[in-house]
Amino acid sequence: MTACQARRESPRKTEKRSILYPLIICIITFITSIYYFPLGDFFTPLEEPKLSFVEREGNQFILEGKPFYINGWNSYWLMDQAVEKSTRFRVSKIFQIGKKLGLTVCRTWAFNDGDYRALQVSLGTFDERVFKALDFVIMEARKNGIRLILSLVNNLKHYGGKTQYVKWAWNEGIALTSSNDSFFYDPSIRSYFKIYMKTILTRKNHLTGIEYRDDPTIFAWELMNEPQCLSDPSGDTLQEWIEEMSQYIKSIDSKHLLTVGLEGFYSKTNHQEKLNVNPKEWYSMIGSDFIRNSKISPIDFASVHIYPDQWLEEAGFDEKINFTTKWMNYHIEDGEKELNKPVLCTEFGLSNLNKGFDPSQREIFYKNIFDIIYNSAAENGAGSGALIWQIFIRGMENYNDEFGVFPELERSSLYNLIKDQSCRLAALRNEKELERNRQTC
Repeated sequence: MTACQARRESPRKTEKRSILYPLIICIITFITSIYYFPLGDFFTPLEEPKLSFVEREGNQFILEGKPFYINGWNSYWLMDQAVEKSTRFRVSKIFQIGKKLGLTVCRTWAFNDGDYRALQVSLGTFDERVFKALDFVIMEARKNGIRLILSLVNNLKHYGGKTQYVKWAWNEGIALTSSNDSFFYDPSIRSYFKIYMKTILTRKNHLTGIEYRDDPTIFAWELMNEPQCLSDPSGDTLQEWIEEMSQYIKSIDSKHLLTVGLEGFYSKTNHQEKLNVNPKEWYSMIGSDFIRNSKISPIDFASVHIYPDQWLEEAGFDEKINFTTKWMNYHIEDGEKELNKPVLCTEFGLSNLNKGFDPSQREIFYKNIFDIIYNSAAENGAGSGALIWQIFIRGMENYNDEFGVFPELERSSLYNLIKDQSCRLAALRNEKELERNRQTC
C-alpha cells in the first residue's frame, strides 16, 4: 500500500472510529453506573443490604413486624477517623468486625464542636470536609447492615460539647452567663443548637443522595451524651430543655427513634423511693431523672449506662456485679411498669486498671449483662439490648481508655461470648435473622 493510498483510506477509518468510540464509552458508562454510586474519592461498590426503619411498639423495638433485639457497641471516633484518607480504612474495618460478630447497632458521635477536625467550627458554621466524613460513616454502616445511634452533643468537654457552645456565645456577646449549664436555658444558645440539629437532620449524604432524616441506616438520634445540669438539682431546667429539643427534632424527622442519652440516675426530687438504686447520693442531685426525662412522648426509648468502677471505686468485684444486676433489673422494670418503653444499655464497661484485674472478670461482667438482656427479651420485657463501651481495631491502642476492647487481639473466649449473644438474640427474633448472621452463628 502506498502512502497516497493510506492517506486516501484514513478518513474512512477515522469515520468508523468516530462512530465506535462514543458507543464504547456509553456502554462502559452504563455498566459502571449499575454497580457504583458516584462516590467521589471513596468509589466503593454498591453491595449494601436493604434496610427498613426500626419502630417502637410499647416496650419493644420492632423491625419489619417483629421484635428487634440489640447486641451492639460504641466507637465514638468514626467521623474523626473518616476525615483523612490515611485513617479512613479504620471505619470500614470496624464495621466489618461488627458484622462478623453479629452486632447490629453502633453508637457514635455526630458532633465535634470547635475541636480538632471540628464539624461545627463556630456557631452555625460547618466544615464540609468533615460532613463528608460523616456521610462516609453512614454509607459504610449501611453496606455492612449496621444501624447507627448518632449522638448530637456532649455534656462533657470532649469534642467541644455544651462548654464550647457557651464559650462561642460568650465571646460573641450574646450569652446570658458563662456558666456551662446556660446551654440548657439561654435562648440564644438553644436557638443555635436547633440550627445544628436541623443541619444534621436535613443533611443530604453526598455519597448516597439520601437525607439523614430519610435514611434507615440511622437507628436513632440521641439528644446528648450523659446530660447533667448541676445548677438545678430539681431537674426542671433539664426537663424543659429535653421537652423543647425532642419536640423540635420530631417536627423535622418523624421517622427515626429518639432517646435522651441518660446514664439512668434517679433524682431526689422526683423519685425518693428509688434513691437506694443510685450508686451514691450525689447522683440524685445532678439535675437528671431516669423516669421523668424518659417519660415524655417524643422520647421513644430510655437509656442507661453501667460503670461500676467509676461509681463504686472502693467496691470489690462481686459487689460490682451485684450492683450491676440490681441496676439493670430496676431500670428494665421501670421500662415495663412506668414508661412502657424499651430500655437500652447504651454504654457498659469494666476497667482494666482495677487492682488485681484479670481478663476473666470482664467476661463475667459482660456475661452478666448479656444474660439479663437475653432473659428480658425472651419474656418480651423492656430490656432490649446493650452496647459495649468501646471497640477498636488493631493499631488504635493510643485511642484506648481503660474500657476498650480489641476483638482482633482479645482472648477467643471474650470474642465468642460477644458473638454468642448476637446469635441467641437473633434466634429469638426469627430464622431470617439467623440467616443474616449465618457466617457468625
